[in-house]
Amino acid sequence: MRLRFFYLLTPLLILSQTISLYAAPIQKVVLDNGLKVVLWEEPKAPVVTFQIWYKVGSRNEVTGKTGLSHLMEHMMFKGTSNYGKGAFSRIVAKNGGTENAFTGNDYTAYFENLSSDRIALSLELESDRMQNLLIDPEEFLLERAVVMEERRTRTDDDPYSSLIENLYAIAFLVHPYHTPVIGWMSDLENLTREDVFQHYQKYYVPNNATIVVVGDFKADELLQKIRLHFETIPQGIDPPQRVSPEPEQLGMRRSIVKREAQLPFVFIAYPAPNYKSADSYALTVLSNILSNGKSTRLYRSLVYEQQIALNTGGYYNGLTTDPEIFYLYATAQKGKTTEALETALDTEIKHIQKEGVTPRELEKAQNQIEAEYLMASDSNFYRGMQVGTAETVGAGLQYVLTYTAEIRKVTLDDIQRVAKTYLIEDHKSVGILIPEKKAEKE
Repeated sequence: MRLRFFYLLTPLLILSQTISLYAAPIQKVVLDNGLKVVLWEEPKAPVVTFQIWYKVGSRNEVTGKTGLSHLMEHMMFKGTSNYGKGAFSRIVAKNGGTENAFTGNDYTAYFENLSSDRIALSLELESDRMQNLLIDPEEFLLERAVVMEERRTRTDDDPYSSLIENLYAIAFLVHPYHTPVIGWMSDLENLTREDVFQHYQKYYVPNNATIVVVGDFKADELLQKIRLHFETIPQGIDPPQRVSPEPEQLGMRRSIVKREAQLPFVFIAYPAPNYKSADSYALTVLSNILSNGKSTRLYRSLVYEQQIALNTGGYYNGLTTDPEIFYLYATAQKGKTTEALETALDTEIKHIQKEGVTPRELEKAQNQIEAEYLMASDSNFYRGMQVGTAETVGAGLQYVLTYTAEIRKVTLDDIQRVAKTYLIEDHKSVGILIPEKKAEKE
């Protein structure tokens, strides 16, 4: 194994250490106005991804004002005092680049993928809209209507998405993770231009943001250019980030949705810790063993052997600001019931709790997780995503650099222990979709 070096630079601290997975030097700097900057040199191709992550998402919203962060994302493309409506996207496209944005529970992020000799465009355009956004009243009304239609087509008219939204609402009774990122329709209808403008002023400040750049550049030279464009933007008041923690669940919760649909569907969720717990790595491996692919326990049992499910799956993400959920799901074969699906899912969980998993299953899962993580890291954009997510939720750059090594430390005993600890009946939330034919509904 070749030795590779990692350099982490901050105003107060300079560290160097041997890292086995990444060769390029990394600089992490905090500017005078509180803006974090992470620069990761990767000169293998003359391209670069520029990303700016704001620490604001649905987690930061309150009842009556949900959907603000996602609507704000849309408004960021509607023009500033220096660049008119649509100019941002046109300029990037004219220079051969691509751009977009996304909103989650914990963040809103914007990015441009460009030829490395066009990086100055990102610096100019992103620094401009951090401080000069117009939020025209007419454009606000048009974009609010766009978001409402997006909600109708993606959630309200989709029975499976509706069920998942309901499940999150019962899995989190207090914590704002119960709110859909796109917002509740009743809230979207009542949001005002002033709501969005105040959201912008409160959260779109340099001390609430992280710039991540990955690609072909010289970090020292780029850092000076970033300082020129961003360090003059005044630091704002640190936005509030504390939210009410979710209390312990004291019994099973159920949500039943009856909608016009083709097949029954079961979704089961359990409260699970985030990256702050060492158990997050074991839960990641457990999720992989249960549900990542057609050779996993759930698919093999429910689809191939019992033939009661059309498909199965699941997910766990420990890289969140606050603890989230570990979930599993299955779609019934025609003529099969949700009761059979739920029983089969429970049986597989209890089997692991009682007997554990095999060394081969553990090794396979660890290999898959490492391969997927490293293949994603081969892309400038996805490496930037890894860093931006980790920095924004609080896990930090070190989480990215040590992730696969921590996954390798997970043992057979760890898998059985976390299954017993977190996948328990009294902490379970179950969502059931019962299909209705159109005639029955009428």
